[in-house]
Amino acid sequence: MSRPDAGATAPLSTHVLDTVVGAPAPGIGVRLDRLDGTRWRQVAAGRTDADGRLRDWVPATQWRVGRYRLVFGLDGHLGPDPFFPEVVLTFTVGDPTAHLHLPLLLSPFGYTTYRGS
Repeated sequence: MSRPDAGATAPLSTHVLDTVVGAPAPGIGVRLDRLDGTRWRQVAAGRTDADGRLRDWVPATQWRVGRYRLVFGLDGHLGPDPFFPEVVLTFTVGDPTAHLHLPLLLSPFGYTTYRGS
């Protein structure tokens, strides 16, 4: 099995949409953690771009079969005292070569996610 080169990135992307304004949510902080034994360890962090997307941000050397979580920091986006200050999506990677897209659709009192393509 070959090792990924240092500049390669994992096939993980996300997209945050604000359903109240009907537009992408730029500048949302996103952290990716992996469960190592009984502890979560940060793998990568980034911010959504002007189109609310975050891609090519996880080093391929850190991406493998396992349990992960995306932590979306929403404090600045949903107002000064949001009902949901963060959203955590926990998921399992079974095939680290397959593209995985996890969108987040936001509103002040609810959110939706799904496995996209």
